[in-house]
Amino acid sequence: MYDIKALYEAKSVQHAIELLQEHPEAQILAGGSDVLVQVREGRRAGVELVSIYMLDELRGVSIDEEENIRIGSLTSFSHITNDPIIQKYINVLGEAVDMVGGPQIRAIGTIGGNTCNGVTSADSASTLMAWDAIVEITGAEGVRRVSIKDFYIKAKVVDLKPAEIQTAILIPKESYDRCYGHYIKYAMRNALDITTTGCSVNVRLSEDKKRIERVRVGYGVAAPIPMRAYTAEEFLNGKDINEENIKKFAETVLEDVNPRNSWRAGRALRRHISVVMAERALRNSIKQAGGVING
Repeated sequence: MYDIKALYEAKSVQHAIELLQEHPEAQILAGGSDVLVQVREGRRAGVELVSIYMLDELRGVSIDEEENIRIGSLTSFSHITNDPIIQKYINVLGEAVDMVGGPQIRAIGTIGGNTCNGVTSADSASTLMAWDAIVEITGAEGVRRVSIKDFYIKAKVVDLKPAEIQTAILIPKESYDRCYGHYIKYAMRNALDITTTGCSVNVRLSEDKKRIERVRVGYGVAAPIPMRAYTAEEFLNGKDINEENIKKFAETVLEDVNPRNSWRAGRALRRHISVVMAERALRNSIKQAGGVING
């Protein structure tokens, strides 16, 4: 059923790195919801795999000594959705990954696998972009941290060097403190479908709830890799909460998004829904933060 040349079971992160050094052509197996399907379809026929699935040290959500929210790379989507830390501080991430596939996929699929695939349609990607996530990578030379905006290099290519594995995703306190967000996935079907375009917005409001202190907006399938709409963010940061500014913010995302034509949707449609989603996600985020939109 599966054309696999060899399967090596890692007993620790260090052991996984050693196995990757010994077998430089080997690929990482985490949850397997993507890799094993591709092997079965013949796209990775004859592959060598290093399984890290049994490494519980890479599972779970916590707050570290620097007050980062730390999400182990093997943490499943369903775990993220139901985790109390996620629900308290970045509930939008739980909502986003709860849109991945069906219940079986969400129970086995991992946040690390979702990001390391390097695809712009990953449901976690636009939200992690919008929350300034940091990727922790471990290799033979130690641990390094990379901003998620630099982790994605080009379509299906991420910043992982030989014999390195992603060990965690970190959300800095500055990115989640007093911030509220909303994610919208547009797809042909309501379930079990790949994202046509995804948009994630979060805001931090002023103490009087009348001004946008800070806004972030991330997109999936609006460019070859997940991206931020920095021009729109710069326009709205520090502005009053009113209809005019919200409309202008949504229109300004068109200065950044660069979607493609595909059989799922044309470029023109993707640009149109990018504007609609930005406005709706912003409105929802402001409401969650306790703001009131003036005329």
